[in-house]
Amino acid sequence: MTSDKGNKSYLIGIVMVAVLGGLLFGYDTAVISGAEKGLQAFFISSQDFVYTDFMHGFTSSSALIGCIIGSALSGWLASSLGRKRALMVAGLLFFVSALGSMSPEFLLFKHGVPSFSLLIAFNVYRVIGGIGVGLASAICPMYIGEVAPSEIRGMLVSWNQFAIIFGQLVVYFVNFLILGEHTNPIIEAIGQGVNAVSPDSDPWTIATGWRYMFGSEAVPAGLFTLLICFVPETPRYLVSIGHDGKALDILSRINGSSKARQILNDIKETITVKTERLFTYGYLCIFVGIMLSVFQQAVGINAVLYYAPRIFGDMGMTNPMVNTVVMGVVNILFTLVAVFTVEKLGRKPLLICGSIGMALGAFGVALTFGHQGMEMLTMLSIMVYSASFMFSWGPICWVLIAEIFPNTIRGAAVAIAVAFQWIFNFIVSSTFVPMFNMHITDGDDFGHWFTYALYGLICAVAAIFVWRLVPETKGKTLEDMSKLWGK
Repeated sequence: MTSDKGNKSYLIGIVMVAVLGGLLFGYDTAVISGAEKGLQAFFISSQDFVYTDFMHGFTSSSALIGCIIGSALSGWLASSLGRKRALMVAGLLFFVSALGSMSPEFLLFKHGVPSFSLLIAFNVYRVIGGIGVGLASAICPMYIGEVAPSEIRGMLVSWNQFAIIFGQLVVYFVNFLILGEHTNPIIEAIGQGVNAVSPDSDPWTIATGWRYMFGSEAVPAGLFTLLICFVPETPRYLVSIGHDGKALDILSRINGSSKARQILNDIKETITVKTERLFTYGYLCIFVGIMLSVFQQAVGINAVLYYAPRIFGDMGMTNPMVNTVVMGVVNILFTLVAVFTVEKLGRKPLLICGSIGMALGAFGVALTFGHQGMEMLTMLSIMVYSASFMFSWGPICWVLIAEIFPNTIRGAAVAIAVAFQWIFNFIVSSTFVPMFNMHITDGDDFGHWFTYALYGLICAVAAIFVWRLVPETKGKTLEDMSKLWGK
């Protein structure tokens, strides 16, 4: 039953279903961290081609190509199919990718026999999952932003980032449990970007372990696809296609009947024309949205998240997977800081404080990494760096992207901003290892300190960007965005 204040249980229910898309986003992007060594060893044993470091780097990040495609398509799909049905498409893509990545031989190849053709098939399935991630990354916060009341919109969209980090933590645990008493294979470099698998490697992780890790995603993917069938379409999309009655019914259930009519009138005033040109509200509007996405990735956080086990191994930690799980728990706790303070402190203060904290953490890693006796300082600096991201750029970037654009250009503008996010995600992820391993002279640590010093400098620039150009949107309705940028 709907009261005049709205049905909070109804709102929470549909938001929790939507954030499952965020959980899948985190799950899909982080599953590779536990599976990549087993996958590498499997394809190294191929007889018809040589599996090089370059091929493995591409295979480990091929999902990001799909993310770019999915985010670029998200605006068109969200506008043509609606937010709800576009999320259903994303769920199906997650499900197909999970099963296909687990068994890329399905119907076409002999099981367990690595080949170049099988490598292509595997990457195709990973790209399919990446398209699902790209769609979910743009449309989940858009969906939540369009159904949430303005006074709690920031908090609810922040739950999407919590779900992303929780999805990463879940898959760290799942990978840890799947590995069990088994060990990751031992990869030995033999020169010119070519590796060999040590005879002492555990054969189970090479033949089977990585398959279970990828296949485990089918469970949350299937649940998300099923549950999304039961949530409503967003009122703002319904108004844009002329279904005012349905929109009013949903608004009434969320906000109460008296407030619903006022919100509906505000929506109709800003959607008198279904679409407007992208730069109707000026170039700065689009530039700010794009740069928010660029900085979220250019600060280097995903290089840490994707390669965490390798980084902790290089630091001399005895059990890198345990350290990775600890980092995941810290990330969860600091994401909650954003969830419960974004409506009190505002978007800009959190972004600026987070940028400064990340800069300090990154510079700390640059100064201590590789120095004997300073391992704990390096670990602490990485935790400060990661935690500062989790209460700032992680969730708040998504909040701003979901709410900063006017209604009539939101679909296209969000798609462009998120596409830039995935492009820079790919750039950062693919350049981290070669930058980190750079040497000027034999045995020096130039790459170690240069990489994190560069990330620290970018964090400082990000703080200045937010201070000078990003508007505060706390407490403003989505309809207020047209007035804000119209000035």
